[in-house]
Formats: sequence, C-alpha cells, structure tokens
Amino acid sequence: MITPSLVATGSWPELPYSEWKDTMDTLHMELQIIGKVRLALTPLEPQWANVPLYLTARGLTTTPMASGGQALQIDVDLIDHQVVVLTRKGETRRVALKARPVAQFYSDFMATLGSLGIGAKISTRPSEVDSPIPFEEDTIHSAYDPGWVTRFFRVLSEIDLVFKEHRSRFRGKTSLVSFFWGTFDLALTRYSGRAIEPPSDAGVIARWGADADVICTGFWPGNAQVPAPSFFGYAAPAPAGIEKEAVRPDSARWDPAVREFLLPYDDVRRATSPRQAILDFCESVYAAGSRLGRWDTSLLLDPVEQTRSSRA
Repeated sequence: MITPSLVATGSWPELPYSEWKDTMDTLHMELQIIGKVRLALTPLEPQWANVPLYLTARGLTTTPMASGGQALQIDVDLIDHQVVVLTRKGETRRVALKARPVAQFYSDFMATLGSLGIGAKISTRPSEVDSPIPFEEDTIHSAYDPGWVTRFFRVLSEIDLVFKEHRSRFRGKTSLVSFFWGTFDLALTRYSGRAIEPPSDAGVIARWGADADVICTGFWPGNAQVPAPSFFGYAAPAPAGIEKEAVRPDSARWDPAVREFLLPYDDVRRATSPRQAILDFCESVYAAGSRLGRWDTSLLLDPVEQTRSSRA
C-alpha cells in the first residue's frame, strides 16, 4: 500500500474505505484501549457521556481523569503518531503508534500507565465489533499507515467544526461533538427532554444509552456493511414514517438495511460548499425527526437568534 500524499489534497480529501481499512481496524482497536481506560477512570454518566473521546488540534483526547489521587489526560496525536500520557505532576510519557500487533501496543501502553502509578482495570474484549479478539491476544491487527491516519484526522477535524455549528443552533440539551471508540464514529446528539423505556431485552449499552428520545447525526469512515465513508442520521425511537421523509442534499437517502439516513462523504467533499451540505443534512434529518416525533418547536433557535449568536 502506498502512503497517500498529504500535499494538495485540500480540506476534504478522498478517504476510500478499501484503501486503508486494515490501518483503520488497527487504529480502532488501539482507540478502544484508550477509550476503555477513560471509561474505567470516570464516573458513569447518562447516555454514556463519560465514554467518548474529543477532537483536538492534533488528534483526540480523553480530557482529564482521576486515578489514585492524581489527575491525568491521554492525548492521541494523529500527526506525530503517538499516544501522550500527561499527569498533573508534570510527568509525560509517550507510546508510539506504528505498524505492530495490537497486543504489543496494549502491553506497552498499560505498562506505561503502570509506571506512572495509574491503575485502570479494563475489559480487554473489544466492544461493538464482530468477532472481537481480546487486546492481549490480538496479533491479527498490525497495519498502520501514518499517511492514511493523518488524512482521516483531517477529515474529522473539518467535520467536527461543522457539527459544532449545528450544535449551536439548538437551545435544548445536546451532547458534545463526540468520537465514539466503540462504533468508530463522530456524532452529535440532540435530546427532546423526554425519557423512554429501553426494550426489556436490551443489553447493557442500550439500557444506559437508549433511555432518552434523541435525534443524532454523525460520520463514520465505513465498515463491512457500508464500505464507504458516510454521514448518518436517525431518530430514536424512530417515529412512524420517517423512512419516507426526504432529506437534503438530494443524494441523501434512507438505507433500509441500517435504518438510518445516509449521505456519501464523496458527495459532500465534491459539493460547492461541503460545510453547507453537512448542515443541510443535519438540519433536515432533525426537521423530519422532530416533526414526526412531535418535539417542542421552541427547542430550535430561529434564524434571527442564530444570526445574533454568531455576531455576539
């Protein structure tokens, strides 16, 4: 595989799933390890709000956490390709992101935490993936092409800013723009304020995360079911008839297999204004879900309020 050039690719470069899926699978497992440490060292919050990672100017971060009376933060630098562990005492440790088995990364990373006196007991079984391999046994995933990883980060960083703009247009409760290491996607969730009862047979993830009425939009780089980078949008619980709604831009469609609206990333990056294409998608998914779900219309800022807030 040839490392892609990061020169003259523009703000919205190609990100073909088939070209970097092996690297993506390795990165996915390594981010799961870091995410599970965050899960272990933070108080459980509704809708798993203590679980995600967040975008920085260089990659992803856990934000500060606590262990053994000290504060620490784990940053994932996707430009220099290293995991950086920082403590309140001023200590800094680095673990390289490179082509090697996930099992080796896991061993080095956990040893690094141990050397700082950080105790984090995690489940070593990957979450929300098919055929999970415990991290300490995973010698299958070992590809790591830094060019593709940095390109992926550049795409995420552009989308993160647009999602934050979409977030600002809502006066109700929202999540932060969050990178979920289980499903490997960047997402923003709006809440109606109504609680719902999870299905009686729901697993632990759904019991804690599917107990609120939500509309979510996000981006994922592709998987075996949808092997192309795509934006997605859905309402949960899904109101009757949402699959018949038309959303913008014109290339966005309801996918009956995943039961979500999908918008191909390639259509967005080729648009005259990718930013506007993403906003149109997010806002039209919300419009459809909130209307059919009978959300309070006052939760959405009107155009005048949006203009005022942008000039404040």
